[in-house]
Amino acid sequence: MVGRDEPGLGRRGFVAGAAVVAGAALTGTASAATADGPGNRATTAAAGTAVAFTHVTVIDGSGAPPARDMTVVVEGGRITGLGPSVRTGLRPGVRSVDLTGKYLIPGLIEAHTHSDGPDAVIPSLYPLAGVTTVRDMWGKPVHHEWRRRIRGGTLLGPRWLIGSPIVDGQPSLWAEDVGEHIEVKDAADARRAVRRVKKEGADFVKVYSRLSREAYWAVAQEARRQNIPFLGHCPDLVRITEAADAGQHTIEHLHALLLSTSAHEAEVRRALAAVRVDAKDPSSLSRYHSWFQQVHPLEWKAVRGYDPRKAHAVFRRLAGGGTAVVPTLSVHRTLELPDEVPARAEEWKYLPAWQVESWPGLLQALVGGRTPGQARRVRAIYAHRQRLVRELHQAGVRLPAGTDTGTGYLVPGFALHGELALLVEAGLTEMQVLRAATRDAARTLGLDSVGTVEKGKAADLLVLDADPLRDIRNTRRIHGVVVNGRWIDGPERERLLAVVQKAASQAEPPEEDTAAAARGCGCGGHP
Repeated sequence: MVGRDEPGLGRRGFVAGAAVVAGAALTGTASAATADGPGNRATTAAAGTAVAFTHVTVIDGSGAPPARDMTVVVEGGRITGLGPSVRTGLRPGVRSVDLTGKYLIPGLIEAHTHSDGPDAVIPSLYPLAGVTTVRDMWGKPVHHEWRRRIRGGTLLGPRWLIGSPIVDGQPSLWAEDVGEHIEVKDAADARRAVRRVKKEGADFVKVYSRLSREAYWAVAQEARRQNIPFLGHCPDLVRITEAADAGQHTIEHLHALLLSTSAHEAEVRRALAAVRVDAKDPSSLSRYHSWFQQVHPLEWKAVRGYDPRKAHAVFRRLAGGGTAVVPTLSVHRTLELPDEVPARAEEWKYLPAWQVESWPGLLQALVGGRTPGQARRVRAIYAHRQRLVRELHQAGVRLPAGTDTGTGYLVPGFALHGELALLVEAGLTEMQVLRAATRDAARTLGLDSVGTVEKGKAADLLVLDADPLRDIRNTRRIHGVVVNGRWIDGPERERLLAVVQKAASQAEPPEEDTAAAARGCGCGGHP
């Protein structure tokens, strides 16, 4: 994928509700925040000042062993020096920050997110949580505006890769209640969609679940012609190996893996082709709930037919072709283990209370009505997804870390730390997981300037109070962050987070968007 450095399957299912609330209502409030509003005066970068971080243990993201007692020099937004502290002399005027006992890693990269909300809240949450690059999977005009302001130094935020609106078949899993998406009925529609989103400035085309085979091949061909990457869901009617051969750069989520690794694939695919979405249903939540009810039994049949030899052949093919898989265990876990979602988390205070309070009802609208037997099967499906992650990694398939933030119970930036813990739980080591969220993610996104700590790279760095190789949860113990060369130490970070919290507490959903959320929740009429 060509990146721009300047800049229930559960297929994003829960965001069918979250996007109604967060996407419609929060985007409505975004325009009220101005460039000199709360939190923005403090975001003007001081990246021109040279800073030396001394006596720190560097975990560079490459997989190399930690380097102890190192000095990292940052100037002009770049790493200009890197070496043992004992042999590194500093010229006059360089500010020195003693990080004895601390750990320095590359800024984390979030490979799958959906960012909607006030610009006094959402953009800055990413870097303040240590996430300095994001790939947004449903591009909207506000994302391009945020990126422009971040580059201009008037808004604190990450490097941003921005996708197209989703390109789906007819009828889509999405209704009009969640904002713009592009439905295509045939090859001609698909080619027009690719040309349109490139003209609008998207960094890639986001393909979706209900695309027909004809439309999917047309997207692939036109994307090559227009020199724009395409990625996203592997459509229901396309085999994952076919998607890889067509040039799909990343496969999002683990749905397609269940079918492609099953001895029952042919039978399941015939049944999947018969799944229907009600084009007249105005509620995305209702469409998704119906789809879950139809698809979960098929996933269970696929899991019961898991064929290790077939799986390994598929994984080798993905690895050999360079196709990456973004597991998004975070959203799978929410939808498939709903009894284990937290009742409260500290970082929820950085989002509007009315949004957080909507999550339980939205989750119930999507997954409610499961019998005890269905719940046990869905839990087993999640355990199988964990196995697939482990085996994908063992086969050499690149696994960039992504969360599907934008769905309920996931807070921008903070959610990625939870995803890292889930990857360790699935069987990867702490070092492998760190690499998935730094170097491997950067390579997948086509970003040469980030992802590792080395001279000449962009100064996007995270400083931790404890060793993440001993416990991946230590990535949450943030001492400070370097965002495009700007050092945000602990006290400043806490002050900026307090500004975000205040802005979130003052954000109110416009009345018309509250009504849209109520229509979209689909709480009535579900089993």
